[in-house]
Amino acid sequence: QVQLVESGGGLVQPGGSLRLSCAASGFTFSCYRMSWYRQAPGKERELVATIVSNGGSTNYADSVKGRFTISRDNAKNTVYLQMDSLKPEDTAVYYCSAVTPGYWGQGAQVTVSS
Repeated sequence: QVQLVESGGGLVQPGGSLRLSCAASGFTFSCYRMSWYRQAPGKERELVATIVSNGGSTNYADSVKGRFTISRDNAKNTVYLQMDSLKPEDTAVYYCSAVTPGYWGQGAQVTVSS
């Protein structure tokens, strides 16, 4: 059974940091590119960051470039999203995904507010 389980969301003040984790099981995690998406209320889901299967290359949305860092640990079947210098507009539900096979997590709420 394929599972992607996000954790690490919460409430943080503007300028703060959070680290999201996504633990994968039920498929060969190390073979797949992994991505983080987010969806804010009333908005479409948007791609935030992507990392290739061996972790050697990453890509980011312009809105988070320089503030967010995606990484992975294939030995732990886990992908991470380090979020620094958070802004209120980063408030959203964050999802991890192995896009090619169509696997999605249940989402983690991130709220940036004073």
